[in-house]
Amino acid sequence: MTPIRFPKVTSAAAALALTLVGTQTFAEPQHGIAMYGDPALPHDFVSLPYANPDAPKGGRVVTGNGGSFDSLNPFVRKGTVPWQLRFFGYESLMGRNWDEPFALYGLLAESIETPEDRSWVEFTLREEARFSDGSPVTVEDVIWSYETLGTVGHPRYRGFWGKVGSIEATGERTVRITFNTEDRELALIAGLRPILQKAQFDGKTFEDITLQDVPLGTAPYVVSDFEAGRFVTLSRNEDYWGKDLPFRNGTHNFDEIKIDFFGDGDVMFEAFKAGEISFTREFNAEKWAANYDFPLAQSGDIVKSEIPHQKPSGITGLVMNTRKAPLDDIRVRDALMHVFNFEFINDTMTGSRQPRITSFFSGSLLGMEEGPAQGRVAEFLQPFADQLPPEALAGYSLPKSDGSIRNRANLRKAMALMEDAGYSVVDGKLQNANGEVLALEILLKQGDSENKAIVDIYSKALEGLGVELTVTQVDGPQYTERTAAFDFDITNYRRALSLSPGNEQNLYWGSAAADQTGSRNLMGVKSPAIDAMINEMLTSTSQDDFVAATKALDRVLTSGRYVIPVWKYAVGRIAHQKELHYPKDNLPIYGDGVEWLPSVWWHQD
Repeated sequence: MTPIRFPKVTSAAAALALTLVGTQTFAEPQHGIAMYGDPALPHDFVSLPYANPDAPKGGRVVTGNGGSFDSLNPFVRKGTVPWQLRFFGYESLMGRNWDEPFALYGLLAESIETPEDRSWVEFTLREEARFSDGSPVTVEDVIWSYETLGTVGHPRYRGFWGKVGSIEATGERTVRITFNTEDRELALIAGLRPILQKAQFDGKTFEDITLQDVPLGTAPYVVSDFEAGRFVTLSRNEDYWGKDLPFRNGTHNFDEIKIDFFGDGDVMFEAFKAGEISFTREFNAEKWAANYDFPLAQSGDIVKSEIPHQKPSGITGLVMNTRKAPLDDIRVRDALMHVFNFEFINDTMTGSRQPRITSFFSGSLLGMEEGPAQGRVAEFLQPFADQLPPEALAGYSLPKSDGSIRNRANLRKAMALMEDAGYSVVDGKLQNANGEVLALEILLKQGDSENKAIVDIYSKALEGLGVELTVTQVDGPQYTERTAAFDFDITNYRRALSLSPGNEQNLYWGSAAADQTGSRNLMGVKSPAIDAMINEMLTSTSQDDFVAATKALDRVLTSGRYVIPVWKYAVGRIAHQKELHYPKDNLPIYGDGVEWLPSVWWHQD
């Protein structure tokens, strides 16, 4: 067939793409791909290692979301969408195995082909792949999906599109994407883009479709019912095209998934206690120990499962907006971190049951190590030594208190840091040389009881230091609007991180994302060192260099004092109805249940 081409506009990009292709073009189609080395599963695998091929089909699971929704299109920024839709209702060319750091296997595509330098990638579609209306998935649909998401879709899709030199059909069922930059992860990211039906949007503006225009997908579930702001029901498609694929063997076992919406977490928990929700995930160890003795738990109708995992801690805590003075001053941020009495807060809220996050990748082989940077980590950081806090190379650890409510030593250190930054206490208030009082606002979402409790304790210490503090709680839409516009000083923050960090790191803390409305770089950091470490991660050709670059990134992020960390979730705590089961003997490394609940769970009386 005549190739369909969507070249990018810059001649420089095209030239680079041709240069990269010219370096090495030999490749062979494969059933899967890994970031480094070969994928673990052979071409003739019968199921994912953590799926139960004998799991029964049937039953219903009800999950709860906080807030509301006004859109069912998860691919644009406009509106608030149930987050589960992207994962339950849509598929990509490749699918992820959660038992490997980063490996993909054919889903809509039967094979993937890429040269050693990964300057391009080619996918061959399965002939049997179908949308939920029964129409075949075509190369034209694939190309349209990539272009549409990359140009008018949600910002999370646009970074990848900017690295595409060209996309073209090379056969009736084959499509090739050529990249305009060196980035080994791009071949894998390409396999994870959702595929939508082009014909559905003929004559429509993709980013302006209404609540009634649910994008067609190819996945096992379809939206069968909804009421705006209250619930969405997804039903298993009995004609799902991929039900016999080994990749789907033992997965998507429920006939129905219902997502109910609640005003806040407390109301949602009461609904769980009453049996209206099938499961809940508990993050607080103290509540896990004390709050699950209600009647359904006492009778055994609700059971508690603790599911371990090997993921990095990620970062959870209070993020400081460095776009605003004085939070652009690391001395001020350091002072605010010393005031935060984690040991006392942890004892008060969790009975000291949960360990603290010590760095962004703590608890994994990617996390920074104690003491001075060594080896390749030091080599990566050395060119930026004059731009970084000294601790990035010398070693850094979070402030620790004696566990008492007074936290005197750290308060003295905080005051010294504030004085060094030009502040002094006048009439009980911190003022700068111009007589301006240090006034900060902590922004929280209504119903966020855990963060509100943390902030209530923290605020007393801040006020004792002389900070004029305001704690503001707003509803979900207002919170989304304000954080998207970076209209906050400090707010709660959570970034889950994987064992295969890649291009998403640019979205989280890359300089280019700092000023993009709706960016995930809430701290607003612009750091050449961070950008360079991310680039090293993306271009590393060895696992050793990749790990070293990530450890170096962890040092820069942690020593930069952008987030005040709280506790980490070293184990997944899921309370669920006794009829819900999961394969306990074959837990994946991403094993806390979130990534694969409910995809490999099943219902059995």
